[in-house]
Amino acid sequence: MGNIMVNYQSEEVNFTSKTKGPYFKSKDILVYNEDFLKITAIPKSCIDLIVTSPPYNVDIHYNSHADDLTYEDYLEFTQKWIKKCFDLAKNEGRFLLNIPLDKNKGGQKSVGADITKIAKDVGWKYHSTIIWNEGNISRRTAWGSFMSASAPYVIAPVELILVLYKDSWKKTGGSRKNDITKQEFMEWTNGIWTFNGESKKKIGHPAPFPIELPRRCIKLFSFIGDVVLDPFLGSGTTLIAASLNNRKGLGVDIDKEYCDLAIKRLKLEAKIDQENLF
Repeated sequence: MGNIMVNYQSEEVNFTSKTKGPYFKSKDILVYNEDFLKITAIPKSCIDLIVTSPPYNVDIHYNSHADDLTYEDYLEFTQKWIKKCFDLAKNEGRFLLNIPLDKNKGGQKSVGADITKIAKDVGWKYHSTIIWNEGNISRRTAWGSFMSASAPYVIAPVELILVLYKDSWKKTGGSRKNDITKQEFMEWTNGIWTFNGESKKKIGHPAPFPIELPRRCIKLFSFIGDVVLDPFLGSGTTLIAASLNNRKGLGVDIDKEYCDLAIKRLKLEAKIDQENLF
């Protein structure tokens, strides 16, 4: 394929692939139907912001991903893709990572703490953690020893959004143009975010997140025109939020059906048409 150039401010990013081109491309959006660990089309040090929610390893029935690895294998997989994200990010790149606080399926695991350590060992610097209060405690079915001190389960109805960065927290590159309102800034810099999750049935994906999550991450932590990456594109929500908020978006998913779903949603919700970049 020919080279794909994304031009923003004085910078040019050259997206090429030795294997295959993007599955979908429009003026500011690229979707790749590939294994993120194997993709070669995205150059190193070109991404401003990564926003993603990886598989949680809780036996969700994805089409093309085994979500029931041993915990050790899951952490090894996590280390590999987080390292790839690190390589693709600019020096001022930021990483907003939505993960569980913990999990009890298959044994109690401190997922949030373990993945935070992996990210820091890879080279990401820690800035803060946003608590997403999804408010789904009513759906819990596991109580352990009900009304007994024998072996109760303590389950917090929250998820984490880790706020990480590569080398420098202060952002000096890019357009320097903001689109966040005073009210949004004041509300979102409070590290507890409360909004509902997304309906699996409505979206047609086993683990979608609501558009409010990437919308806040994108407006709070990136400038207009920045390049946003989601390495686990799924139903495409991150790219929809990027497009609706005047950012450029790259999405990667190993599953063709999920890529098709993401493209369908991009066309319907973000009014994006497939076209050549030139």
